[in-house]
Amino acid sequence: MSRSPSAWCVDHPVATLLLTFALVLLGLIAFPRLAIAPLPEAEFPTIQVSATLPGASPDTMASSVATPLEVQFSAIPGMTQMTSSSALGSSLLTLQFTLTKSIDTAAQEVQAAINTASGKLPSDMPSLPTWKKVNPADSPVLILSVSSASMPSTELSDYVETLLARQISQIDGVGQINITGQQRPAIRVQASPDKLAAIGLTLADIRLAIQQSSLNLAKGAIYGENSVSTLSTNDQLFHPEDYAQLIVSYKEGAPVQLRDIAKVVNGSENAYVQAWSGDTPGVNLVISRQPGANIVETVDRIQSELPRLQAMLPASVQVSVLTDRTKTIRASLHEVEVTLLIAILLVVAVMALFLRQLSATLIVSSVLGVSLVASFALMYLMGFSLNNLTLVAIVIAVGFVVDDAIVVVENIHRHLEAGLDKREAAIKGAGEIGFTVVSISFSLVAAFIPLLFMGGVVGRLFKEFALTATSTILISVVVSLTLAPTLAALFMRAPTHHAHAKPGFSERLLASYARNLRRALNHQRSMAAIFVITLVLAVVGYVFIPKGFFPVQDTGFVLGTSEAAADVSYPDMVAKHKALAEIVKDDPAVEAFSHSVGVTGSNQTIANGRFWIALKNRGDRDVSASQFIDRIRPKLAKVPGIVLYLRAGQDINLSSGPSRAQYQYVLKSNDGPTLNTWTQRLTEKLRANPAFRDLSNDLQLGGSITHISIDRQAAARFGLTATDVDQALYDAFGQRQINEFQTDINQYQVVLELDTQQRGKAESLNFFYLRSPLTNEMVPLSALAKVDPPTVGPLSISHDGMFPAANLSFNLAPGVALGDAVIMLNQAKNEIGMPTTIIGNFQGAAQAFQSSLASQPWLILAALVAVYIILGVLYESFVHPLTIISTLPSAGLGALIMLALMGQDFSIMALIGLVLLIGIVKKNGILMIDFALDAQRVRGLSAQEAIYEACVTRFRPIIMTTLAALLGAVPLMLGSGPGAELRQPLGIAVVGGLLVSQALTLFTTPVIYLYLEKFFHRPTPTPALATPH
Repeated sequence: MSRSPSAWCVDHPVATLLLTFALVLLGLIAFPRLAIAPLPEAEFPTIQVSATLPGASPDTMASSVATPLEVQFSAIPGMTQMTSSSALGSSLLTLQFTLTKSIDTAAQEVQAAINTASGKLPSDMPSLPTWKKVNPADSPVLILSVSSASMPSTELSDYVETLLARQISQIDGVGQINITGQQRPAIRVQASPDKLAAIGLTLADIRLAIQQSSLNLAKGAIYGENSVSTLSTNDQLFHPEDYAQLIVSYKEGAPVQLRDIAKVVNGSENAYVQAWSGDTPGVNLVISRQPGANIVETVDRIQSELPRLQAMLPASVQVSVLTDRTKTIRASLHEVEVTLLIAILLVVAVMALFLRQLSATLIVSSVLGVSLVASFALMYLMGFSLNNLTLVAIVIAVGFVVDDAIVVVENIHRHLEAGLDKREAAIKGAGEIGFTVVSISFSLVAAFIPLLFMGGVVGRLFKEFALTATSTILISVVVSLTLAPTLAALFMRAPTHHAHAKPGFSERLLASYARNLRRALNHQRSMAAIFVITLVLAVVGYVFIPKGFFPVQDTGFVLGTSEAAADVSYPDMVAKHKALAEIVKDDPAVEAFSHSVGVTGSNQTIANGRFWIALKNRGDRDVSASQFIDRIRPKLAKVPGIVLYLRAGQDINLSSGPSRAQYQYVLKSNDGPTLNTWTQRLTEKLRANPAFRDLSNDLQLGGSITHISIDRQAAARFGLTATDVDQALYDAFGQRQINEFQTDINQYQVVLELDTQQRGKAESLNFFYLRSPLTNEMVPLSALAKVDPPTVGPLSISHDGMFPAANLSFNLAPGVALGDAVIMLNQAKNEIGMPTTIIGNFQGAAQAFQSSLASQPWLILAALVAVYIILGVLYESFVHPLTIISTLPSAGLGALIMLALMGQDFSIMALIGLVLLIGIVKKNGILMIDFALDAQRVRGLSAQEAIYEACVTRFRPIIMTTLAALLGAVPLMLGSGPGAELRQPLGIAVVGGLLVSQALTLFTTPVIYLYLEKFFHRPTPTPALATPH
């Protein structure tokens, strides 16, 4: 006769204990090696491509730069989304790929596409487009502030770029560094149109003279018989005074130097940019990680390099950490660890209350500790990280793990009470209950199977959650059937009974249950009716409960995008931003912040700016990030002429570009003007709905455009063309980079423009001259073109999938679910009669929500089917799994009721809680049915007597295991620290489900068992894996 593994372990305690020690040792070795992250890696591979052509209009950038690139990019396989935004002088294209696409492969294909498109790009682009592996929508992982009390901003910017940014960009995990407020050093040539006209020169003459006088070409070498000498000349000019002495032309035999017709000064490439750390001007490094890089490890690497980099800078330059995203990540994980400890203590306390024996409590606690520690080893082998979801899986697994141990120890305890010695009780108790433990655990694991096959980003997120929980449960099965009986045989004592002792709490509870169970079995129709009502209410509740995606987290970080009038001047924008900054600085929840204006980083227009706000630690402020936004919004609205849109930074960001709010909706059409009209109508319609907050679109149509109408026939009479006019205008007003000079560490530009007094005046066009190639005389612009009155046009042009696009961004009012917002937005489109030629779809989190919403019922059904199949195989029955699954409707109803009472919508985390309930609650049915079947088969009891005895006998382990699972989830439900928003819905769903199911299934499940026995009356087969007991 073959012996069970439990019997072998009882007879070989040394081997069992040593193997257990080895398991614990592996877990302890693996734990410190686990990476730390806020969530499992589940981001779409994303690449951002940037292209610049200083002075080019948004329309020119969109048609001549963005479109040729989009044509080539559209042929890259595996690309799911392509968006572009073109503004004055720049285009940003964002390419998002499928989850299975290697970002390195995508980068190679993007570079190949850029090379292919280069022949169709404007020839005067300063450089080819560049790309970076970064998602511009992602929150920065670190913001560094660099300031100096004495150093000019251009020199400070040069240090930041050439030393700090380059060194940090080489650190593993760093994706992109936006240098906000950067004023790259440049030499600016500011020409006077009056002096040019008086001498008979044009800006083209200046441009040509500089390009021919300062260059850096190969010169060769002198190869002598005894040595080789490299040739070098002073062909490059490096200082303004050197350029000022250049001879541009001769007038009546006298040289005309550049200083005679222009000012040559040290300046910056772009004078219209500024950043602040708080209210102190400086330069900020906004550091983003590469998609897939571990945030904590990346920031740790950067932080370790900062002392070395600080030592390389001049003493007057100070580098400080403005915001560090990992602070909240570490705090959130610490909070989960505390939650885990509380859950363990609560579970152990429950075991002590019911078992009332120190040795039994310690045995179950040992199984719990071994299982949890050993799970770290499997997590390490599977490449998982310590993150909010894997740690929550371990917290929830506390209740599951002790289930197995409680069932084993309680059964051994029962045999000790019956008079068996410790060894026999351990072997018999573990052997009898082995099949039940396997049934409970395997059916619980079955509930996780559908999570492993979920598609998209949600499936990627919960793969680690499901596998962590599954591995912990499977370890607990092994440990419960090996270590628990071994320790019981060594240390567990037979309970002592006193003749006149009063019944304990558990005995009184059992007696009360037995009386009420008799009543329930005598009123089977009433119990069946309760079951049917519960089932109907659960279905109806699921249909009508508000549904959401992921809860909005409080990461302690808030991102802001400011928007002023499209024709705002740079000085006005700076003044408005400073006014916003004063309000932000005065809020007591703010720890630090930075902001910037001008074309810098991902900001493409002067009319927009950026804010990065770090809040104090959650315990040091009285509001969450969302509440902070609600509180400060009306104060910011008092600043005239500008709006600051704020959104709470999230650990998971599914957008493909910067957004002003949490959720995005994109409209596309092949007719740009029609798209603009209907976008504005939909925006106004939604703004009237109080459910939407911070609603805006990215159409900035009020930009001032000064149009110049060229008379081509008049121009031809002077031998001039439209190209000549465009080139002349570009020289004057485009901050044209006409030349560059190289040093050992960097390249710098020479910028040509009109002098500062003329550059900002439209009237200067009337005094603008070109040279006629036919007569060599100066021709005023007014002779061949007309300057029209200013009109309005777009500051930026967006494309989505090569179509003109408009992006709507919005937050939701407190208490409004994303599912309801989706319905209201679609209703608004219908009410305004939006034509079918305009295609709308959600992006980012809202798009993922729609996909997950469609799959939710199938996920629940798949979990039920998986559990049914596993139970059917184990019991070799089509009927008995139905009895066990009948415990689930009450759990679903309880979860929905508790979510509604707590003001929570049915989010993805709540859905996972419901799936967990499918695995947890059916345990009650298994414990009952397993015993009842054995009583009918072995002792010949009737179905009613068998199920009654099963319920009474297994009442204590049912109550203990349920309370263990319940108390394991309570800390998740009541948590209030960092990251609690993510954990609370899961804990609420589990607690609510267990409370209601425990109150009902102890009475409805026996009745369902009897009804199915009557309906499918047949001999009960022996369970497939069972040993009669």
